[in-house]
This record gives sequence, C-alpha cells and structure tokens, in this order.
Amino acid sequence: MASTASEIIAFMVSVSGWVLVSSTLPTDYWRVSTIDGTVITTATYWANLWKTCVTDSTGVSNCKDFPSMLALDGYIQACRGLMIAAVSLGFFGSIFALFGMKCTKVGGSDKAKAKIACLAGIVFILSGLCSMTGCSLYANKITTEFFDPLYVEQKMGYAYNGATSVMSSRTKYHGGEDFKTTNPSKQFDKNAYV
Repeated sequence: MASTASEIIAFMVSVSGWVLVSSTLPTDYWRVSTIDGTVITTATYWANLWKTCVTDSTGVSNCKDFPSMLALDGYIQACRGLMIAAVSLGFFGSIFALFGMKCTKVGGSDKAKAKIACLAGIVFILSGLCSMTGCSLYANKITTEFFDPLYVEQKMGYAYNGATSVMSSRTKYHGGEDFKTTNPSKQFDKNAYV
C-alpha cells in the first residue's frame, strides 16, 4: 500500500511540474524593463519567446510578434526549442508513468510496469533538464545584457558620458601654491572614483 501511495504522490508531483513548465511557455513577462521619468513610469517593455510588447504611461499596449524564425537571435531559438522539448517530454513522461503505475490495469506484468515506470522517470528528468537549461540560458542573456555598459538597447536615458571628477573643496596646497599645478594626482576628491 505504501508503494502505491508513493507512486501516486510521485505521479502527481511530476504532472504538476509538467503543468508548471507548460504554463511558463506562453507567459508574457520573461523580460521586463521600464523607462522611468521623475514622477511616473513612462514606458514598460516586456518580451517572451514569441513577441515583444511596450506599454506607455496611459496603459496603451503595442505588441509585435517575432516576424520569422530565421530572423531571431540564436538564444531565443534555443530557448524555444528547449522549452517545447521539455513540454513534449513531460507529456510523454506522464503517459509512460500512468502506464507504469502498479495501480493501473494497463501496462502488462509487474516487471514490464517497472521498466515503463523507469522509462517515465528518465523522460521526466530529461524534461526537467531541458526546461532548466532553457530558462537558465534566457536568464543568462538578460543578466549579461544588463551588466554590459556598451549594451544600450533598453538603457535609453542612461547613456555613458565618460568619467567625471569632483573637485575637492580644498583647492590650495599647504605651501600656498595652486593645488592643480603642484600635484595633479591629488586634485580629485575621494568620491571621484566611486
């Protein structure tokens, strides 16, 4: 009885994991970026594996589907493929698990059911690896673009203008000479490099 209960619990957990992976595929908010004004958010940009959308401060949205599979970036194609493979493998894994459970009448003898249940476990592991790899690949691309100072696609108001310095309030050197001409390396305040 305990074996049957553990099989049913494992089946329910596996199927609910497959449902959650399936529900992430059409979700709109894989990437979200906002352009803020001084008082309100002026625009919100979001994208997923299938389209990009922009919403302005009045709430009007404008979405555009990706026009062609060949025109996409490689990481989006890879993420699409991995996530679709994860959903497909999860579906077949749940079918195999249903046939391999001891409480069902289909699937043959107990030895055959054990092999089918083992196959279902392997297929579920492959499904999980595909979904984990696809989500990690997409997240890695987002974080590398975010921390890249040369990537300015969604950093519209924050262009890099070069290093600036802050003059210290103390402009004279101890000896009375001009501070700039005496020691040029000390003309910057400690906050100039922060």
